[in-house]
Amino acid sequence: MTGSDIPSSFRLAYVPGVTPTKWVRVWHERLPHTSLELVQATAAEAPGLLAGGGADAGLVRLPVDRDVLSAIPLYTETTVVVIPKDHVATAAEEVSLAELSDEIVLHPLDDLLDWETLPGRPAVERPATTADAIELVAAGVGVLLVPQSLARLHHRKDLTYRPVPGAPESRVALSWPEAEVTPDLVEEFIGIVRGRTVNSTRGRAATPPRPAKDKAKDKAKAKAKRGGAGGGSGARQKPAAGRKPQAGGRAGGQSGKRGKPRGR
Repeated sequence: MTGSDIPSSFRLAYVPGVTPTKWVRVWHERLPHTSLELVQATAAEAPGLLAGGGADAGLVRLPVDRDVLSAIPLYTETTVVVIPKDHVATAAEEVSLAELSDEIVLHPLDDLLDWETLPGRPAVERPATTADAIELVAAGVGVLLVPQSLARLHHRKDLTYRPVPGAPESRVALSWPEAEVTPDLVEEFIGIVRGRTVNSTRGRAATPPRPAKDKAKDKAKAKAKRGGAGGGSGARQKPAAGRKPQAGGRAGGQSGKRGKPRGR
């Protein structure tokens, strides 16, 4: 890909709770002339945004439709329960699902966790969003189970959270529209999130392999060059006419003078 072929910008979607900052920083270091535009989307909106061309790639939550989108899982988040700071559960480092059996567990409509059976007691109504559910937890209405990044995103001074072992977990992935050939800038971002170096053969900055015919030509040229150099170095050079080899003649004359005895 030549400089004129490189798109002037790259659109990266990301969902709440995901922080792309470190990857964006590396992008700006490696591709300073290709801007990266961040596009915010809810977890439910992100797959459709990618499929519709609204972004080149996205940091999304699995699952996605693999017939439409490619995806590389990046990490799995710990699930936590958000509770008031004066809740009895704050005395423990973690909370089991069984310990939530008597709690009203809020289940927002945008819940990201795949529950077979929600623990605890259901609320009278489901909150519309996670943000709404957080407000209800602060009001003492119930508790909320979410990926840890969302608990941090909706942090409040009067709330805290504890890990819940055994609860469903949310997986974050890098995703992009399915295609026979992955676009170069998507490959660049894949390399960044996977920690590839700038000289990786998968990156656009790497030197492309030379065609086989060019390699054969270079090999033939090198062979011919070695042959010419070998003939010159293997044969002795004749001394110029009327001149003896410099080193040998000089050494011999000096040796003869030193060997001649002086007359007494």
